[in-house]
Amino acid sequence: MENENLDQNNIKSFQLVIASKNIHKIREIKTILNEITPNIDLLSLIDFPKYIPPEETGESFADNANAKAIHAAKALNRWVISDDSGLVIPALNGEPGVFSARYAGEKATDSENRKKLLSKLVDLSDKDLYAYFECCMAVASPERLKKSVCAKCEGRIETQERGGGGFGYDPLFVKHDYNQTFAQLKEAVKNKISHRRKALDKIAITIESIQVTK
Repeated sequence: MENENLDQNNIKSFQLVIASKNIHKIREIKTILNEITPNIDLLSLIDFPKYIPPEETGESFADNANAKAIHAAKALNRWVISDDSGLVIPALNGEPGVFSARYAGEKATDSENRKKLLSKLVDLSDKDLYAYFECCMAVASPERLKKSVCAKCEGRIETQERGGGGFGYDPLFVKHDYNQTFAQLKEAVKNKISHRRKALDKIAITIESIQVTK
């Protein structure tokens, strides 16, 4: 994202740690950030194997994102960007929600989570298949939480899986105005329209301002 108020010549490269060990999420965030905020040396928690993240006990995606960013930034003494995201189906009282990654159990696979969700969709009518992905992101320094944002990508949930790409619930989600699931879309297309892209677009200005002041 361009910011006309910032002198791009003053933007210097700096390190930013992605507070995740999920290789799919790391890849997605790196791809998008490299496009909209260049000159960042992006690391992840995979680069810090001794670090133990906090448990996700928040009642919202924002709670979890903020907690992860603050904890990692202090422990690693570095600038950190965190992500907490998931699928929300209002007709299922918001499930899987903040439990998206562990919907079928603490160590459940993506496939197991989708299987549990599909079992819950059997009794829903077509109008109840409205769903959205939500992504909350936070940027923190070792001293404080710098910025927190959230974004949604609205669509519908499918009653059978389609596509072999993506991860998580991507084979079951179709964004409004599209006829392919996230798992069927080309990666470049998904990265321009997803909830994660929207959240990164919102927080990019904060990252750029950090680069200028460092």
